[in-house]
This record gives sequence, structure tokens and C-alpha cells, in this order.
Amino acid sequence: MNAPPSRAAVAVVVIGYDDVAHVTDAVRSALAQGPAVRQVVAVDDCSTDGSAGLLARLATTEPRLTVVRRRTNSGGCGTPRNTGLDAVTAPYVMFLDSDDVLPPGAVDALLGAAEQERAQVAGGLCVRRELPSGRETPWEERLYAQRAVLARPAQRPRLVHDTLCVNKLYRTDFLREHRIRFPEGRFPYEDVVFTARVLAAGPRLVLVPDRVYVWHVRRSARRLSISLDRADAGNWRARTHACRLAYEILLGAGQKQLARAARAKFLDHDLRMYVRELGLRDASYRRAWWELTRAHLAEYDAADWTRNPAAPGRLIGRVILASPEPRDLPRLRDLAARPARLLPPYARTADGTPVWSDDLPDVSLEALLTHPVGLLPLAVEAGLRPRARGTRLRLRLHEMYGRLAQAEPRSVEVAWRRREDDRTSPLRTTALERSGGTWTAGASVDLAELAASGPGTWDLHLRVRFGDGASREVTAHALPGAGLLRRRAVPSARHGVVLVQPYATHSGALALRVAPGVRGVMSVVRARARRLLH
Repeated sequence: MNAPPSRAAVAVVVIGYDDVAHVTDAVRSALAQGPAVRQVVAVDDCSTDGSAGLLARLATTEPRLTVVRRRTNSGGCGTPRNTGLDAVTAPYVMFLDSDDVLPPGAVDALLGAAEQERAQVAGGLCVRRELPSGRETPWEERLYAQRAVLARPAQRPRLVHDTLCVNKLYRTDFLREHRIRFPEGRFPYEDVVFTARVLAAGPRLVLVPDRVYVWHVRRSARRLSISLDRADAGNWRARTHACRLAYEILLGAGQKQLARAARAKFLDHDLRMYVRELGLRDASYRRAWWELTRAHLAEYDAADWTRNPAAPGRLIGRVILASPEPRDLPRLRDLAARPARLLPPYARTADGTPVWSDDLPDVSLEALLTHPVGLLPLAVEAGLRPRARGTRLRLRLHEMYGRLAQAEPRSVEVAWRRREDDRTSPLRTTALERSGGTWTAGASVDLAELAASGPGTWDLHLRVRFGDGASREVTAHALPGAGLLRRRAVPSARHGVVLVQPYATHSGALALRVAPGVRGVMSVVRARARRLLH
């Protein structure tokens, strides 16, 4: 438990551009942190929507608020953050974006921990809040599961996965002593480089489980954030450039373990995220993306590939390096899913070595032969056809190089999780029956029960249990065709009618949109019309 801070010691730098609808909420959330906040520096990046005037009026009633207006727009987030940092006089500094907020107690939690542990950097939990639904997802939850004090960053290589700068408190003199600043100008993913510079300087850190930052995700916004605006190949170019710089910064500082971890993070996180979306892009984007990725991965050395060779990101990267043109995109998409799914074919060379495919034998899958069955990228396919007389979910689990037969799949647990609030349907367990090289199972789906929560989206979650006691959590690949993914209005004694839309997510997994009653059906129609207009 942290002792309450004894002095006003923190500056919060808030940056914004043409965000008149949200910037004052961000500033007020910083001011509301209480007496620990000495100053709030709001940097307006030459807005044209009246943001600067709004901030100036707020400053007349709040002596802790300083407004700095840049004369020209920088085109990015790094320059205004540097401008704000130059104006800081407090011993500690935090950063806040204009469309996000600090939750109550954030500054006290970080400052108390930093002072108690004499840490130069204190980090806490960030949550991504989807708007308007309000659904929250923790960011890097494992890293902040419990309080930890690190004498140096190399003690926790997982730190490279948290590239955010906003969920942390920094000693101002530490940043200035090591000349740590953000990249200037239009530089997307500037926080990736900034975080690498912080870690390269080897600070003493304290991590706390407290919620310290709320990251608002507005997917329907007129101007998408950098992290959401991935439709142009230039975004991927900027991301690979930032990740390359981060690696070079860490390696140049002698932080070899962190540099290696940064490359592994690129494979496990960045690469998989963009691969899941490749099917949404046109042929021109795919070719450009593939070429950029091959060039980036060509810089990796043997050690980057031999560590955990069965990891999905490494398998995906090796397929990309082995093929000069985009290929096998649906199969790569499923392998990039979380949890990963490796769909057939399960090819072998003449000597029996597992490989990606007959025409790509240089990509070996031999590591799967010794990988723990509870970590294998199991391939489960699912089909669902809503019917008035009963809706059945049909599942098919594929064998994978003889590994599953050895482990003896016994049963599968089926649950639906509502995306809007993480509500979970009652668990159903059904036996798996072997049929040649697959195992099959069926389970009933209570549409009335799912619809009772109102219009919503339900994701299918499965857990396969084996005879040796092992288990594996999986999602299921949505089977197309034969009307399995067709929207249907199903009569219901409880709701009158339930509109059901089975569909495949971006990662190919089966999900359900459900809307009960005539009112629910109309809400779906209106939402669909809004999406089309947007």
C-alpha cells in the first residue's frame, strides 16, 4: 500500500489537435487528480476548431493549467509532447492524449510507488475502453498483475510489449539527464521509440496493478487514431520503421536481451495483428505490405527464429520470407488469431518431416512434434444454422501430425461470451467422437437465452480436454457455405422473433450477432445503416 504523496510533484502534459469535443475532459481528469498535480500543461498543436480558446478560458479559472499553442501543426504527437516537456517544472511528468482520461487516483498510485521505491519510472495498468459500448480491455494485464520493483528493465523483458508512454510516471530529471525525447514531426508510433529510449537508459522501475490510464477507442470517429488507421500501407511502413529503431536503440545501449525481446514482440504482436486484416485489403496493399514485411524480417538473424520456433508469429514470418508473393492468406489469418489455429493441409516431406505445404517444403513445422499439446495451434471448424425447432452448433477438430491421437481428445466445453460486457453463457460440455482424421461434436445453442441480454455480439469460446489431463482453449474457424453464415429471423416463444447473424470475424472465428424482438431487429437495421453511411 502506497503512502499518500506529501507534495505537489507531478506535471501532466496534455496534447491535442482539433479535438474540441474531448480536450477539456482530458484536462479536467488531470486536474481532478488532486494536490499531487502541480501543473497541467495543455499543448494545442495549432488547432482550427476552437480548442485553444476553450483551453484558454479554462485556464482563467484554474491556476495550475498552462496553455501552450504551437504556431504550426507538427503533424504528429512527438513534437507537442516535447514542447510540453520543455515547460515542465515539476519533479515528475506524465503524458495524456486529448481524447483519453486519467481515472481517479492514478497520479497518487504512481507517485506514491515512485517515491516509496525511489524509482525513476512508475507504470500502471491501462484499459482500452470501446466507445460508445464502454467495453474495457486491459492492456498488457500480465505485466501489471501485481506490484513489482525492478532494479533494471532487463529483469522483465516483457516490458518491451508495453510501448505506451501514457500509463507511466517519469522523473523529469531522468528524462533530461539522458536526453530522452520523442521523435519530432510526423512520426507515427513515436511512443515505440520513446519507450525504447527510456528502457535503454536502464531506469529503476516500479509496476503497480492500479488503473492509471483510460484509452478511449472510437472506431466510428471521423479522424481515426494512428493505431486504428491501418488501411494504408504507409502505416505499416511507419510501424516497421519505429520497431527497427527501437531494436537499434536497445542494442546500441548494450541491452541485448531487451533488443531480442523487441524483435520477438514484433512477431507475436505487430505481425499477427496486421496479418489478421490482410484479407480486408486490396491486391495493391497486400503486395506492398508483403514486400515491406519481407524486407524487415530479412534483418532478423538465426537466433531470432530458433527461439520458440513453434510460436505462431515465427511460423508466419518464415512463410512470408519463403515466398516472394502473397500466398495462403486465409490460412495465415487463422494462424495469426488468438488463440492460433493451424488449418490443413498438414503436409510432410518424403522423409516424414512436417512442413507448411507441399510447394513450400523449406518452412519446417517439425517443432510442432514436441510442442506441448496444451499450446498447439489446434484447428477447430464450426458451423451453425439457426432454426426455429432448435439451433445446433457442429464442431470438427482436426488431427495434427498424430499429436492429438496421442493425447486422446475426450470432450469440448462450449461457451458464448457477449462482447459488450463479457457476460458468459452457461458452460456446456459435449463428448468428442473420432471419425478418421478428425473428431466431431455437437451442442445446442439457446438463442432465447443469448437474446435475453438484448442486441449484442457473442464470441464462441471452446476448451478441448484430453485424456492425459491437458486442455487447450481455442476458438473455431467459421465454416462458410451451405447457408451456415446467413442471417435468419427465428421464431421465439420468449421474444416473438430473434434475428441471428452467424459471421466470421477478421481472424476467421465464428461469432453471432443476436437481436430479440421487433425492436431489437430494428436496432440492428439502424446500426447497419449507420455503418454503411460511415
